[in-house]
Formats: sequence, structure tokens, C-alpha cells
Amino acid sequence: MGYFDSIYSSSLPHRARAVYMYLKDRTNKDGVCWPSIKTIAREMNLSRATVCRALNDLCKAGLLAKNERWRENGGRTSNLYKIL
Repeated sequence: MGYFDSIYSSSLPHRARAVYMYLKDRTNKDGVCWPSIKTIAREMNLSRATVCRALNDLCKAGLLAKNERWRENGGRTSNLYKIL
């Protein structure tokens, strides 16, 4: 059984499966990555709203942890994603 078999057979929407595989492909050895929503959308040819819905689907399914990251000046930067 391959790593993605559980994702393929899940009831997750297609958008969530695709974004999960995108993030998994970009994680470091600790299962962490931090692409911006804009970058994910551009590279996957999806709208930003679709990417946000997919990320929420993955968080609700317990497959992804999402933490906001902040700059020292208080500005927000990209989220930190951890594959669970």
C-alpha cells in the first residue's frame, strides 16, 4: 500500500487531496513547509479561495496542522504547515 492510498480512498474533496499532495511534496524531514496561499494557488492553478477551503478541509480531517507566522513588526507572513 502506497503512502497516498489513504488520501485517494478518503472522502476528502479533490481540492483537499491535491493540496495535501502539493504540501507533502514540499515538506522538510520534519513534515513542515510554509508556502503562501498565493504561491500554492499560482503553482496549482487554483483560486486562493479554493486553496483556503482545501486547507480547512485538511485541518478538519486531522491531516494538517496550520500555524500563523508573524514578522517582528507585527505583519503576517506565510502559514507554517505540518503534515500529521
